[in-house]
Amino acid sequence: MKAMIRLAHFSDLHYASATLTEVDRCFSFAVDAAIARGVDCAVISGDSTDHALEVHAPAVEALARNVRRLAEHCPVLMLQGTFSHEPPGALNLFRLLGGRFRVHVADRLQQVALMEDGCWRPSPGWRFEQAPAGVRALFSCVPTVNKAIVAAAVGATEAAEAVGEQLTALLQGYAPANEAARAAGVPTIGVSHGTVYGCVTEHGVPMAGFDHEFTTGSLFGSAAQAFLLGHIHKHQSWEQGGRMIAYAGSIGRLHYGEQGDKGFLVWDVAPESAGFELVATPARRTIEITFDGMPDLEQLRQLAQANDVAGAFVRVRWVAPEEDRHGVDRSAIQAILGAAAEVKLEGSVIPVVRTRAAGISQQASVAAKIATWARLTDVRPEPLLACLEALQTRAPEGIASTIMKWAIEAQSPIPGAAGADADPRPRPPPTQKTCRYSSKRLDPQKAHATLKGCSL
Repeated sequence: MKAMIRLAHFSDLHYASATLTEVDRCFSFAVDAAIARGVDCAVISGDSTDHALEVHAPAVEALARNVRRLAEHCPVLMLQGTFSHEPPGALNLFRLLGGRFRVHVADRLQQVALMEDGCWRPSPGWRFEQAPAGVRALFSCVPTVNKAIVAAAVGATEAAEAVGEQLTALLQGYAPANEAARAAGVPTIGVSHGTVYGCVTEHGVPMAGFDHEFTTGSLFGSAAQAFLLGHIHKHQSWEQGGRMIAYAGSIGRLHYGEQGDKGFLVWDVAPESAGFELVATPARRTIEITFDGMPDLEQLRQLAQANDVAGAFVRVRWVAPEEDRHGVDRSAIQAILGAAAEVKLEGSVIPVVRTRAAGISQQASVAAKIATWARLTDVRPEPLLACLEALQTRAPEGIASTIMKWAIEAQSPIPGAAGADADPRPRPPPTQKTCRYSSKRLDPQKAHATLKGCSL
């Protein structure tokens, strides 16, 4: 019996039309690398697809082609991932792939034995009472748990904690079988898809909360020598007494801002030890350039030269006041970053904030609102009230005729408002403050606006 087994651990492939170029390039590279390293078994720990796909989709064909290449080399285990990415039944097709070795789809709680002849033998229930003779390695499989079913049983508010409690008990239930297998000289491996309390996302955000499926303690409690995880796209690991837990991370770089290398893990698992190597894939390079205010083109040129944007996927972000939103020269930015494979421009606009003068909303008539506003802003209300009266009592044609007559007599631009039917001769404007909005230029870092003056 071989005491050690070498595994290729892939995860979070997310095949789809939109991701096909990136993930197929990376997964194809990974399959070649795994075969070259002579792995004895391949594991895909969930989210092989990004969403439900029709069987004739190019992404399905590309994924099946690479899984078939793996199956020609070694046995393959595919775990059910998140239901929104892999709807139940989405992986059934892969059971039908030909090849020298079978593809086993783990879509229920179970243990499955990899036999010496390369065949898979699943447990009738959720675990083996006794591992079958001739087993090469013992896998404990925990696919994504349907929290909706748990919520229906225990209530929505208790569902998250109930899932964690039940999974902890389940993992502890695998311990006797794993300990017996280890004593018999058989490597023991756990495979699951979910969130470990305290892990870090690909964007550097720690996952702390009571609604996560696992803790490191519950996973180590399964007594598996190695635990292969999917769901979190950043590679990370934990070790305790020679046993190890690790996320492989996503196979490619699917979003801007993702940290760390992308790749897959090559595990060497023995009955009493476990270790792995991260093999990086040729994931795309992403560069983020963020301005606190309007884009500075000279600074952008310097950043483009310093970061070697050739062939990279570049996202430029900025924050602009509302009145300057059209002042961004997008063409110039595109020209500076012309060597990039993709340029994504994202501007955030801070709107001008206008406030209503206090007390206006409590007035019943428009005339009263004008009088209140004039009092608060130290403006004479009479000219405005005269204009309001003209609007209410005169026909539009009469008002327009008066305005035109004044403009012709004064040989000046048309004034902005008509007066009452008083003296029609041109006269200087009244000595009052002009009602205008004056917006202070926004400070993008503080993200606020100041208005001098009031509105009706």
